[in-house]
Amino acid sequence: MKTLVLSDIHGNLPALEAILEKESGFDTCLFLGDVVDYGPFPKECIQFLMDNMDFGVMGNHDNAIANNVDCGCRGDFRKFSVETRQWHKALLGKEELGFLRHLPTIQKTGVDGRSVFMAHATPQGGLTRYINENELEDEIKGVSDEIILLGHTHIQFMRYVGTTLVVNPGSVGLARDGGSACYATITDGQIKLHRLPYDVERTVKALMDSPVSEESKQGLTNVLYGRTLS
Repeated sequence: MKTLVLSDIHGNLPALEAILEKESGFDTCLFLGDVVDYGPFPKECIQFLMDNMDFGVMGNHDNAIANNVDCGCRGDFRKFSVETRQWHKALLGKEELGFLRHLPTIQKTGVDGRSVFMAHATPQGGLTRYINENELEDEIKGVSDEIILLGHTHIQFMRYVGTTLVVNPGSVGLARDGGSACYATITDGQIKLHRLPYDVERTVKALMDSPVSEESKQGLTNVLYGRTLS
């Protein structure tokens, strides 16, 4: 049995498609939040989740666009988020927004006989706080599940805290530690982190045709190619 673990797709369909081509025939899809903002294909990415997601949670960007609230994202990404969200609102219909609005903030399931706890940013269901690996022991207190899946930071890691395995699959669509599509799989109980090259130029071209500012286009292009923001 193969379970696909995705997080932070951020409207990047070419990155998502690269993963789906590599991992065709998955049995279950888990989603850790943030399908919208930044990328040029929000509608298509939401449609994939509507058709294929088995269990998922809400991200801070999903919450922002669905409920008209602030995303609480990093300051250096705020302009990109605000501008692309305004654009995405014009692209999405009631069905897509309703799907995002009804995502829970925490979710529990089981994979290959192991209990799994899912949240976007923190195990308490918070959507905006960035936690690092050194804070995990305090953050997971009170969670008894064998596996905890988190997203939000866009940085992959996998670490045992006692007997609990905490996994962040990284970002499908906007990895901050390199220009790849990042995700995880659980196959017959074995968890692996993956990163794949994808057609970044296709994403950038679609972004360049968008109505957002040149500053946001260039800033997001830098991130997509794995360059440091200046």
